[in-house]
Formats: sequence, C-alpha cells, structure tokens
Amino acid sequence: MEDMEVEAAAGVIVVSESDSTTEEEGVPAQADRLRHPVHRPIRRRRRRSGLSTREELQALIRDTEELSERLRRHTADAHTHSSSRPAAVITHTSHQPSATGPRPALSSHTGPGVPPEPEGTSAGAEELRPEVESVSEPAGEAVLEPGSPAGEAVPEPGGPAGEAVLEPGSPAGAVPCHAGETVPEPGGPAGAVPCPAGQAEDRDGEGEICSICFEPWTSAGDHRLAALRCGHLFGYICISRWLSSGGNKCPQCNKPAKRGHIIFLYARRLKALDNAEEVRLKSFLELEQGLRRMEQLEVAQCRQQLQLVANENTRLRREVEELRRWKAQVSLGSSQGSSLSSSQRQDSSSAGHYVFSKALLVSQTGSSRVLSYCEPLGCLLASQPSTHATLLPGFGVKMISTATLKSSQYIPIHSKQIRGLAFSQQQDSLLLSAAFDSTIKLTSLLTNTVVQAYNTGRPVWSCCWCQDNNNYIYAGLSNGSVLVYDTRDTSTHVQELAPLRSSCPVVSLSYIPRSASSSFPCGGLIAGSLEGGCFWEHAEGTSYTPHILPLESGNCTDIQVEPESRHCLVTYRPGRTHPSLRCVLMELSRTPQTDSAHTPVCSCSPVQTFSAGSSCKLLTKNRVFRSPAGQGATLVCAGDEASNSTMVWDAGSGALLQKMPADLPVLDICPFQHNQGSFLASLTEKMLKVYKWE
Repeated sequence: MEDMEVEAAAGVIVVSESDSTTEEEGVPAQADRLRHPVHRPIRRRRRRSGLSTREELQALIRDTEELSERLRRHTADAHTHSSSRPAAVITHTSHQPSATGPRPALSSHTGPGVPPEPEGTSAGAEELRPEVESVSEPAGEAVLEPGSPAGEAVPEPGGPAGEAVLEPGSPAGAVPCHAGETVPEPGGPAGAVPCPAGQAEDRDGEGEICSICFEPWTSAGDHRLAALRCGHLFGYICISRWLSSGGNKCPQCNKPAKRGHIIFLYARRLKALDNAEEVRLKSFLELEQGLRRMEQLEVAQCRQQLQLVANENTRLRREVEELRRWKAQVSLGSSQGSSLSSSQRQDSSSAGHYVFSKALLVSQTGSSRVLSYCEPLGCLLASQPSTHATLLPGFGVKMISTATLKSSQYIPIHSKQIRGLAFSQQQDSLLLSAAFDSTIKLTSLLTNTVVQAYNTGRPVWSCCWCQDNNNYIYAGLSNGSVLVYDTRDTSTHVQELAPLRSSCPVVSLSYIPRSASSSFPCGGLIAGSLEGGCFWEHAEGTSYTPHILPLESGNCTDIQVEPESRHCLVTYRPGRTHPSLRCVLMELSRTPQTDSAHTPVCSCSPVQTFSAGSSCKLLTKNRVFRSPAGQGATLVCAGDEASNSTMVWDAGSGALLQKMPADLPVLDICPFQHNQGSFLASLTEKMLKVYKWE
C-alpha cells in the first residue's frame, strides 16, 4: 500500500508518493481539511488507512475537484480586477480538461509502483492537476499555472502591477506579454487582447530621455547617462554645459550642484541607444575636417604664392618694357648709359626699407602703453601718466605733430592707466579711449575735452569703433565680455556679448568692415583673449553671431587685422611647445551658404609664421599692413622683448627685412601716412621712435 502526500506550500499542491502500509484510517478527516480555505503555506500528509488504492484515489479526486472550482471562481474575480488597472495585463485562467481524457499528471506522480486504474473508474474522474489557493497566497509570489509545463511560473494576480506573465498552457520558453503586444484568449485563437501600450510606453519614455535636451541618452559618447548628487539623470554633455554656463543648481530640483558632482551611471536595465555607428561616423567626420583644414592651408599658401608670382610677373613685365624701350633708344642712337640709369631708377623704386627719423621722450616716469594716429589733425597720440601728478593726477594722451615731430600738448582723460585708443572713420577727430578705471570716454581733439563717458562696471582692456556704422563702439572687459554702446544713447550699453569659453580679459578688439567682393564678405568684431579668439559676425543693428576661431588656447596675446586682404595677425607668447614668440598670419574664410537650413561658418587658417625672441612678459600690440612699396605686398611688424627691437617681415616670403633697435621693449606699433610719405612709429614705456620708408 502506498501513501499519497499532499503539499500546499505557497499556494501549490504537490502530489508525491511515499512508502506506506495498508493503513487507511483518517481519510475522511483529511478530505475535510482539504476542503477548507488555506490561509498560510501548509504541509499535509495522508495517514495510513485500510482503504484500497481505488478508494483512496477517488477521495483525492473529489478533493481536487472542489479545489479546482474555488480556483476558477477566484481566477475570474482576479482577472476582472486586474483589467481595470493601468499596469501591464495579467492573464490568469484555468482550463477544464475532458473527463475522459488521459491522466498524465496522475501517472507521473503515482510512479511506476502504483497499479493502473480500472477502466470503469475513468468516466467520472478528472485529470489530477496542481491547483492554486489564491486567497491565501502572498502578493507577488510565483505559482504554477494549471496546465503549464513543469518549472514555469507566473506571478500571482494580486502581485505587483506591471510584471510580465506567461499565459496558461504556454509552451516552454514562451515570451511574456509586453506593452503593445497581444495574447490569445483562452479557448479561442481568433480573439486577441491588446496590452495597454500607451501607458507602458509613457512610463518607459520618462526614464529614457534627458530632461534638458529631450533626447534619449546613450551608453557611450558625450550623451552617456550621468547623474548629480540629488539623483536626477541627464545626458553628460547637457548637464556639463548647463553647469559650465552659469547654472549652479540641478535643472529639476534646484539643489546646489557643480561639475564635480557629475557621475556616470552603469545601469543594469538601461535602455540606451546604440550610437557606436554615430561615434564612428563622428571620428570619420573629424578626420575629414582635419584633412579639409590641411587642404585649406595648402590653398591659402598657394594663393599667397600665386600673389608673389603675379607680383614677380608684373616686375618682369616692367623690365621687359624697359628693355624694349632701351632697345628702341639704341636703334635711334641714344646712349646706353642713359638707358641703364633709367633701369636702375626703376629697380630702386621697386624696393625700400625704413630709415630712422627721430626719437622723442614721451614720459620720464614710464607707464606709456598705447599709440594711435589721427589723420585729420596729422598727429600721433601716446598714452602717458600726468606730468603733474600732485596737481592733476591720472592719465591722458600726449599729442605729437607728424609735420614737425614735436610734442604739442597733454590732454587729461582717465584716472587710471589707459589700455586702448581708437579713431572713427568719419574724420571728426573724436578719440575713443579705454582704461582700468572702468570707463570708456569720447574726447574731442578740436576742443581737448571729454564729450561723453560710459561706466562699464569693470576694468576695460580694449576698445574699437564699428566701421560699418560709426554710431556703435565696443569695449572689451576684464571678465571676457564685450559691451556694445550706441553713441546716441548716453545712459548705458545696448548689448553685452558674453564670453563663450572663459572669463579672461579681452586684450584686443578689431573690427572688419563688410566687403562683398572678397572671399570673406561678412563684417564683424574679432575679440582676442589669452584663451583664443572669437569672431562676432555683425548682421544688422545689434544682431551678432559668434564663431569660435581655431586658435591655440592659453598663449594668445594679441589679434590684429588687415581689412583689405582679410588677413589677421595672431601673436603667441613662448610656451613649452614653442619656446619663442610667434606671429602667425591667418586668412579669414567663410563656408558658402547652400540653403537656409545650414548656417555659414567663419574660420581662419594659418598662412605664414614669423618667429622672434624667447621672452614675452608684456602684451605687445603688433601690426600687419600694406607695404609702402605697393604691388600688393604686405608687411608684418612686431616688437621683440628679448632684443628690445622692432622686427619687420615680408608676409609673402616670410623673410626678415629689418630689425630696428630700441632702448626698451616695444609695446605698440603704428604705421601712418603723411604728406605722401610712409612712416612707422614704435612706442616704449618712455620713448617714441619714428622711421620713414625710403
């Protein structure tokens, strides 16, 4: 006689076999206990009785039928409640097998030692299957569905919402129902119940996108998943830019945050975009852009060489014409000496150099800094401290006549050192000056008085006029921003151009006027700082578009422009990579606008590099300008602190033409024209030297 063991642990009834004798007492009492609801996991064992195997199986079948009926009623109620929830669909049904069908569950549990049941008892018996007493089950525990293969489990209908389930009767390896999919209805292949896709996708979408750019974050690259200390998730590049641009709080909860609080997350269930192909394409794009920059450099060098060849061609044509003229004179009996002297005069007129003219004492105490030229009055202006500091403290400018090369008078303007001087293109003798006393001022040289003053709130390092509209002036501040002023508005600035990178002082400001006929037609402002340069393209009114110039970071001391050739001269102080002072001539370029969706990009590429000494402690203002010799040649002039001299190079060939000595390091250089003559002035802390082109 074998004993049948019934277990009801975690709501699952397991029928197993165990060795037993022919004891059959206590079967009715055991059946009564099985008919009552179970509220906790139990373990019951049928006692040995004197009943036969057939009677014992019939009693067990009656018990399982009653439990199956209760399970079907509870499953129907659970299905009704779960369909009203917004979570994922939980389908929990049980199938009633045929009364006359085979009984694989019974044969698998009874084992080979139990004799087969007679034919007459199979008509009123149902297949023995594991059932679930759902009332007593804890929420979320997995149970065996009726009819499911061994080892598969589904969560209880009262478990947590949103868990995926396996349908009853599904084969091994079946995929659980997700949002947007359909599952077959029990007992019918035609009907299908859709899962609530909209709600599930909404919940999934909230954890897949960055709350700053509303784009999905990725598992690699700049937009990979990152978090702050408060726990909110963002794309790394988005939150990094947010905190770098002045935002010191979390964009979602406004808790204090900084860039050091950003951490990367490695989530186990992260739904990340596969951007490996995008990263690879970006690397290819950067490679192509590098190759394009190299090609642009080669094109710029070829253009410069073409210009040199054109100049040489012009010179040779002149020589040919001179030789033809000389040949004609010889044929007519002219003397050979006169023709040779004419050729010598032609050769001498095509070359030239600067010759020292005069030196003037500007300030005995030093502190002279900048230099400018006023064409209407024909005078140079050099900044200097007041000659009578006790009676009239502060700083001003000294006027030096270019006709007599003598100083005329001193005009007081600022209370601290002057850092910038500029004249407008209207020929109205109106001087713009900037100083460390946090002001910029407009001074009329006709009356020698200050006519307008603006308070910038911060020390001013540079200034310039707008050459497309003389009503606008610019001031470069110590915090890296540029203030735009309208001379018709005497109260305050009309716009502030905030720095895009760092807050280094704007050491140089230069304006390039518009030129529709050149390859760089746009006009705008070039602002230079120690961190590099930025070109602010001026559209109309106060509309400006920034373009970061590809310059070396950390060593840029000055940026000057040549408006006609659309070149700019960038000065780099010595560093670890380059131990000497460098002046790099760059050509400005602008990508063509193919359609309205693509914005043109302004950039620059190096054309020629000029090297000087190994010392650069002062912010010297160098110059690039047209050669007085004409023929389209360009000269580059820079001050060398190591040798206390002024160096002049030919921009086309890169050859050093002259090296003019000075008593102290040269701080500013100013070329000018007067009475059909070309001059060059160099300023030190105390002296001003003037050279004439011959």
